[in-house]
Amino acid sequence: MPRRALHLVLAAFALHAAAAAAQANALRVCADPDNLPFSNQEKEGLENRIAEVVAKDLGMEVSYFWWPHQRGLVRHTLGEDKCDVLIGVPHDLDTVLTTKAYYRSTYVFVTRQDRHLAIKSFDDPALKKLRIGVHMDTPPWSALGERGLMDHVEGYPLMFDYRLSDPSRRPTKLLDDVRDGVIDLAIAWGPMAGWYAKKNGGQLALAPVQGGGRLPMTFDISMGVRRSDEALRARLEGVLQRHAADIKKILGDYGVPVVALTP
Repeated sequence: MPRRALHLVLAAFALHAAAAAAQANALRVCADPDNLPFSNQEKEGLENRIAEVVAKDLGMEVSYFWWPHQRGLVRHTLGEDKCDVLIGVPHDLDTVLTTKAYYRSTYVFVTRQDRHLAIKSFDDPALKKLRIGVHMDTPPWSALGERGLMDHVEGYPLMFDYRLSDPSRRPTKLLDDVRDGVIDLAIAWGPMAGWYAKKNGGQLALAPVQGGGRLPMTFDISMGVRRSDEALRARLEGVLQRHAADIKKILGDYGVPVVALTP
């Protein structure tokens, strides 16, 4: 082999080895680039902070693959080997292998503090006189439909793709509308509502949803990996156990309402 060709082969081999070594030292996280309070490209979300805790414990660096959390998420991330870990997924998500849950949260009623509405149940008669905002195709959306309250409901999109969607229609739009008096009440996922309320200086009151009927309103949250990756799941569970207090603090910093985990 000519000397120049040999040098090119050796250089290519060295680059490949360096890339492989870097990947081996990286915690490859699948994350949404524009979905606070969970994650964004500026790494300001609670899941960004949790990823840093996990990576530090494992002696790794966080490497992100950014993909909007919408339909096809698992297929386009874990399924295409773009990344290895989804930081926050429902514990019962059957398309991934999940860790033990590391927190549990609830849907909440969100109202303006100065309205003093104190709504806590879908069966509160006051709902028949209020303008209610809710994300479409979520458990609260279904619960309101079962009670014949849809004439009072304004539906908001939950899925948001920064590449395609109107920036004014982020999932937090329904909370903007409560704050601004466009609607009287929102029913939202606790982590989003808690973060938003904390960010807005106590203008909003939150109350955990009670009386959901047959539909659950509280959910365990885990980390998700490929269904074949039991070794990584075991490593993540070790980190979650060792750093439970750190993760609890992060959740508190973001105002996440937490309830006791399922035994």
